[in-house]
Amino acid sequence: MKDVKKEVENWLLDNEPRMIKLLQRLVQEPSTQGVESAAQAIIVETCRELGLQLDIWEPGGEQLKKHPYFVTTRKNFSNSPNVVAVRKGTGGGKSIILNGHIDVVPEGDVSQWNDEPFSGSVVDGKLYGRGSTDMKGGNVALLMALKAIQSLNIPIKGDIIFQSVIEEESGGAGTLAAILRGYKADAALIPEPTNMKIFPKQQGSLWFRLVVKGKSAHGGTRYEGVSAIEKAMLVVQGLLDLEKLRNARVTDPLYKNTPIPLPINIGKINGGSWPSSVPDSVELEGRIGVGPEEDIEKVKEELEQVISQLYKKDSWFEKAPIKVEWFGARWVPGSVEIDHPFVQTLIHNFEIVKQTQPTIEASPWGTDGGLFTQLLNIPIVVFGPGATEVAHFPNEYISIQNIMETTKIITFTLLDWCEIDNT
Repeated sequence: MKDVKKEVENWLLDNEPRMIKLLQRLVQEPSTQGVESAAQAIIVETCRELGLQLDIWEPGGEQLKKHPYFVTTRKNFSNSPNVVAVRKGTGGGKSIILNGHIDVVPEGDVSQWNDEPFSGSVVDGKLYGRGSTDMKGGNVALLMALKAIQSLNIPIKGDIIFQSVIEEESGGAGTLAAILRGYKADAALIPEPTNMKIFPKQQGSLWFRLVVKGKSAHGGTRYEGVSAIEKAMLVVQGLLDLEKLRNARVTDPLYKNTPIPLPINIGKINGGSWPSSVPDSVELEGRIGVGPEEDIEKVKEELEQVISQLYKKDSWFEKAPIKVEWFGARWVPGSVEIDHPFVQTLIHNFEIVKQTQPTIEASPWGTDGGLFTQLLNIPIVVFGPGATEVAHFPNEYISIQNIMETTKIITFTLLDWCEIDNT
């Protein structure tokens, strides 16, 4: 009997230059929010070469917009198509969804980059550019796994559903649209930049806005007013206390190496109107982490209760209650047990390729994975190349060796999970 995995290994080694070229092309097409179509065209071209069944559409419609998990900062998704490509199996095997997002965050201050942000340049075994690690490197790993299977004419029993979706960076509308379109499978894998760690549990998160009121007065007689900035400092301390309380409850060993498993982050502050005036209003905007097994609504209630009780520390908040708003992006949590057959299949093939045991943790950030858990009740694992530390940063890069190793692990997992048809 021929060694199919050895054939795959040799094919991937021979085709490393093709992998690099494909990733360069994708990185060189900026696919920030609203301009994803050019990068998706490369995905479509690649999938057509593989003879996959293609489904291309711009998300929309009342079913999507009215869904409780739908969030977006956009009016429509014009010029932002989803792409799904299906490799039909011979039948009788387990199916899988391979999900990756094509959208990337903006490049930020270009002066902080050593090279053009979308260069795709290769230096010392690393490919540089916005989106290289988050997560076009992961997408290319998926496509190269499919290329290997197709090129070697390996018959697979189960269906393989590749998804290149939009809007992950803003809350998952692209993946939600694909789920509502009817795509489902026996398992799902998302190759986000985990540094090749395996994440069977994904944190969720919510954005919030707190409006803190004060009383305006001249700065020279500031004692006549009430500074909303000073009151906001009490609110921030209240949030830090809540963060400590929530994290003291975390006992999941998958978070043992994470300093703050469920962070509460204040990311934006806006307040005051004049240096010589006492500020009468401050807005705080932030993000609260949601544990893999937590209920989003209960997390919201806990934060709201803490804010509503701040009057016990400062009576001003009785006169001017703090307004709590939930807005913008939201990621739902998800979880699968480590002993699930799909997780074990991935672990087994990691050990074959890397000759060591994988690091298994819970994700410190949100992904689209929770949507598969909550809406389809299927096992989802996040595992991919790339380092989280350089995602969203200047000089973002990805290790070519990590992509090659991840591709091999994913391909082997597809062969085992979906099953080779030896008939």
